[in-house]
Amino acid sequence: MAAVTRGSFTVLRRLLSQQYRRRCFRLQSFRYDGALQPLTSRCDRHLVMFSSRTLHTAAVSRGPIVQFKLSDIGEGIMEVTVKEWYVKEGDKVSQFDSICEVQSDKASVTITSRYDGVIKKLYYDVDATALVGKPLVDIETESSADVIQEEDVVETPAMAREEHTHQEIKGHKTQATPAVRRLAMENNIKLSEVVGTGKDGRILKEDILNFLAKQTGAILPPTLFQEIQTPPPAPPLTAAAARPVSTPAAIKPPPIPKPVFTGKDVTEPLKGFHKAMVRTMTAALKIPHFGYCDEVDLSRLVALRAELRSTAEGRGVKLSFMPFFIKAASLGLLHFPILNASVDEGCQNITYKASHNIGLAMDTSQGLLVPNVKNVQLLSVFEIAQDLNRLQALGAAGQLGTNELSGGTFTLSNIGSIGGTYAKPVILPPEVAIGALGKIQVLPRFDAGGQVVRAHIMNVSWSADHRIIDGATMCRFSNLWREYLENPASMVLDLK
Repeated sequence: MAAVTRGSFTVLRRLLSQQYRRRCFRLQSFRYDGALQPLTSRCDRHLVMFSSRTLHTAAVSRGPIVQFKLSDIGEGIMEVTVKEWYVKEGDKVSQFDSICEVQSDKASVTITSRYDGVIKKLYYDVDATALVGKPLVDIETESSADVIQEEDVVETPAMAREEHTHQEIKGHKTQATPAVRRLAMENNIKLSEVVGTGKDGRILKEDILNFLAKQTGAILPPTLFQEIQTPPPAPPLTAAAARPVSTPAAIKPPPIPKPVFTGKDVTEPLKGFHKAMVRTMTAALKIPHFGYCDEVDLSRLVALRAELRSTAEGRGVKLSFMPFFIKAASLGLLHFPILNASVDEGCQNITYKASHNIGLAMDTSQGLLVPNVKNVQLLSVFEIAQDLNRLQALGAAGQLGTNELSGGTFTLSNIGSIGGTYAKPVILPPEVAIGALGKIQVLPRFDAGGQVVRAHIMNVSWSADHRIIDGATMCRFSNLWREYLENPASMVLDLK
């Protein structure tokens, strides 16, 4: 009888242990493929319960490893160069933390994390070429397997992105993280109106920012992009390095490196912006250039800037001559809109641009870049100066992005800041005109009474697409632009 009782107790104990293990595995969504072994002693039962708890702890502390793929950054770019890593293997990252900086042939972009977790693997070394859509890093995430499967992003190419329509995503559940939904709500954006570029139409933070930029038609405030584009905090700055960006010390060009004589030839592939320059200048060779040169007496403008400089610096902005040059060009483009236009590849159609996105050729450590000030026709001279200060700071830090470098409609090249008086500027397709500004020189000139006076003279060299712009149009535009600068008070009559 005792043997029967002991046998019944053993069977009951086995059943209870099996039910306990099933309940633990089901709660943790853990798939157990091994067969359950019968338990024959109290020690075995405690061992199985301990193993279950161990598996429970492991399921909570360790998540699946996902391959974070390099997303499409637009403009048809299919490969980039890894310029700097902000993380290393073993580092812990959160959503929107900076992972690395990559450079395409159009812009430098900071890549940010979409997950919370730990970096397990870096796929590329610095200066290596990374391909869009291929793994960039492996991240051991803190999310469950179901969430990771839903959030694993494989960006569509730019061509495919343009084919998305609101009708294609209509009726489907909008997919976005809470942070993205909060950003959309704060800016009064309906998620149903935003085309997501993530997997299965998932809406990313970049999609909200790009949508907002298109809606406003202007550059978004830098604070909105700060989480995405700002790299991890740099080491503490010295007092000299911590000056505001409005001071001349913050925008001084880098010192000329000392020459290095290696004694042998070196061959290396063209990358990044140099590669873009080859493509752009090759396309520019197809354009018949018309050149026109003139000189401008800036004596009155020099006096006006001297009066306004202290006021601008009191507002934290460095006021150079460029904001006046850019604003005068915008006022002139209102009278000659054909200079603010573009033509298609076959030169069969011309598009007159509503926005005056005036580019400024900028010499940086990365090469020649042409960021542009958006919607100059809507900005004051002071607002243009503010944006130029921002672009110069970004250029000095190597942080100019696609938003700053794309969409230009007209360009001015301030070659005189380096030296020289005349130039032969090359048009940047698809634009149709460009101007090169020489250095300002103090030269003798005759005044209205025939007396020799000191004059601040600057030479300007224009190039225009002679397929659609004749010489008389370019000359009249230059005369009007010169009139605004020689008599800066006249600009007040046309300012809006």
